[in-house]
Amino acid sequence: MSPSPIASTQVTCMLPVKDLDRARRFYEQQLGLAPQGLKPDGKFIYHCGGTELALFPRAEGTRATHTAISFKVDRIGETVAELERRGVRFADYDLPGLKTVDHVCVLGSEKAAWFEDTEGNILCLHEDLPAAHASAP
Repeated sequence: MSPSPIASTQVTCMLPVKDLDRARRFYEQQLGLAPQGLKPDGKFIYHCGGTELALFPRAEGTRATHTAISFKVDRIGETVAELERRGVRFADYDLPGLKTVDHVCVLGSEKAAWFEDTEGNILCLHEDLPAAHASAP
């Protein structure tokens, strides 16, 4: 089977926001993303690695019950600490099978930490664990 024509294309993650100015302050000042600009259709664009992040105004917003974006990082503890210094507030959990320590939990083959943006979108940091650690009991 030949590769799909979309397999190597850039992906754009679309996030609805109620207040574009408030969301932009969060993404630029607290997350440190470099603004790429406003599109004619009202979307505001950022680039993260090979992905484009587009914030688009939506009066009613949306409230997903799942992680909308997960940023892959190399050192999650250091990244959590840096984002906390910038004012990001991380969630903590103490549930069966999901317990955070210093905002980070281990889930199978990765570590993860969650936070929300100003619009209620659930965002995540994740760090892949070495294969030997991931298969350990």
